Parts: sequence; C-alpha cells; structure tokens
Amino acid sequence: MNKRLYIILAVLLVVLIFLKSDFRIPFSKEDSQISKSDQNVKNVDLEPQDCYIRVEEMIVRGNSLDPLIKSEQTIKAFFDYYNCYKIKREDIVLFDYAGNKNSVIKIVRGISGDKFELIKSNSAWNIIVNNQIVKNSEGKPYLISGNAYKMLSLYEKDYKGVIPENAYLLLGNRISGSVDSTTFGLVDKNGIVAKVEI
Repeated sequence: MNKRLYIILAVLLVVLIFLKSDFRIPFSKEDSQISKSDQNVKNVDLEPQDCYIRVEEMIVRGNSLDPLIKSEQTIKAFFDYYNCYKIKREDIVLFDYAGNKNSVIKIVRGISGDKFELIKSNSAWNIIVNNQIVKNSEGKPYLISGNAYKMLSLYEKDYKGVIPENAYLLLGNRISGSVDSTTFGLVDKNGIVAKVEI
C-alpha cells in the first residue's frame, strides 16, 4: 500500500512541475534602428501575474538619441514588458512605426492624461507637458516649427490639450524633432513593443 502511495505522489509531483513550466516559443520580430547582436533570448517570470518578457540584446542604428544612446551601442529590449507594467514618462521604448520597416527607439515624454500644449518662443514653439517645458537628455528645450509644429498642434486642438487614454508623446533627443511624435503624432500603446535599458 505504501509503494502505491509513493508512486501516486511521484506522478503528482511530475505533473505539477510540468504544469508550472512555460513552453511558449518567443516570436521573432524585425528590429529598427535596432538589430540583434546575438540570440540572448529568455523568458522572465514576473510576480504576481503570469507575465512573460522576452529579452533581447540589440544594436542601435542611427543617432536620434545621441548622446544618450549612440549609433552602434548595444541595448537590452524587453518585449511584452508593457503587457505587465504601465508605460512611464521618461521610459526609453521601441515603437513600431508604419513608415519604417524597423522599430524606432524613442523616449516617452508625455503619457495618457498629461496636459499638453505648444507655446510660441521667438520663431518656434516649445512643447509643454503638465505646465513644464519638455527638455531632452542634455536639458535643452524642444523647439519645433514647420511640419513638426503642424503635426503636434493638430493633437493639441483635437484633444483639447490632454493626451488621451492609451496615447503617448514619443520624442528623440534632437530638439527640433526627428522621426518621432513630431513626424507621426501621438502613438497608441499597441505600437510600443518593448522597454529599453541601456
């Protein structure tokens, strides 16, 4: 009788271990101003939910975040991170921009619910979020004009100066704008595919 009990307990233990394991196969994705440096892919189990994040080392191509992140610099991209955590202001992210075959790397400068406006400064416009002039990583204020101003002013008018739910303001480090929200406007959360660490 004791042997039978031990066998049943051993089988239950094996079943529990099997059920606890994760057998997901990470999807592959083209990268942007970013390319894979190697296949350092792993799943990270996060508490308290069943959240899985795919981590990849990637190489940045382009200099829109220079000097914060330089071209050819290796970064870590945490795919599916935002399925588990909120996007925060100042996060560095990868965004799937339809105008590019690859993702772009940008900084979150405004999040859902932020007050958002453009204020004239000489011959250009400052971007204001929550009554503060938005500045790049070097402490220089963004100063936009032309098409960049036209793009963001449409959002300011349409949303009455508040960034809507699930929308984000993404900017590079160039104060006049780059391939960022000054080009493609506010972005939906679904387009933000990874958090970046440098």
